[in-house]
Amino acid sequence: MLQGAIAGLAAGGLYAVLGVCLTLMSRLVRVVNFAQAATGMFGAFTAVWLVQQLGLPIWLGSTLGVVVAGLLAAVIGWIAATWLSEASTTTRSAMTVGPLLLLISLSFILFGNKPQPFTPLIAGPAFSLGGVVVSQVTVATVLMAIVTAVAVRIVLRRTRVGTQLRALSERPTTAELLGIRSRPLSVAVWFVTGIISAIAIVIVAPSQSSDATGLSMLIVPASAAALLGGFRRLDLAVLGGLVLGILGGLMAQIDEVALVRNFLPFVFIVVLLLWSQRKEVWDAAR
Repeated sequence: MLQGAIAGLAAGGLYAVLGVCLTLMSRLVRVVNFAQAATGMFGAFTAVWLVQQLGLPIWLGSTLGVVVAGLLAAVIGWIAATWLSEASTTTRSAMTVGPLLLLISLSFILFGNKPQPFTPLIAGPAFSLGGVVVSQVTVATVLMAIVTAVAVRIVLRRTRVGTQLRALSERPTTAELLGIRSRPLSVAVWFVTGIISAIAIVIVAPSQSSDATGLSMLIVPASAAALLGGFRRLDLAVLGGLVLGILGGLMAQIDEVALVRNFLPFVFIVVLLLWSQRKEVWDAAR
């Protein structure tokens, strides 16, 4: 069982990283970005193409692919900040479904519909725990999730840019009247989260499903992770991602429920939504 739990941590770390990005987007730019994983996927596929077709070194190709993902996210963010600045969170979030589908279709056209031959950036064991080998990918993703959450908290609490971002998220109209430039800051948030998502996917993709749809649909467990913290708390987003990964790894070890693990994020989401509405349900019952 320990082996299954540790095996699931690599995926859990990825869910946690994406969950942190979703939480950051929700808090700062009022968007649940359904294209979060798709932009990372497209950047990762670009990296594979640059390495395979142009012969670039893997580190250079991966870096360029990550930048492409960040730029794609920034373009989506610019569209949202320019034409949907006064729209509701629901409308702005719904808009991101378009880029999600577009990037999946575009990846099929440019890169084909087969899994991509990712070359691992990080490989091999890191250490052993209870006789079970923990891979470097697992360590990297879990640390990335924790470091990202801590770094974001520090930036928001202790820097001038963080203060401006919090002002925009809490009192956008007042912040703009005080001279805070909302559009560049919003686009910057999109760009940074796009970069973070792409890095995580490039690291984990060689050991996970590497087709466009599978990588893009990582948005589902990532949303489940972010939902644990109500799309507000970064620490709970990290915890939610790791718990999902561990549970998935444990279920993979049990033949009777191995197939059900694919539905675990959906169950997680339904349970959390029902729990969040418990007061209204109980009040109505009374």
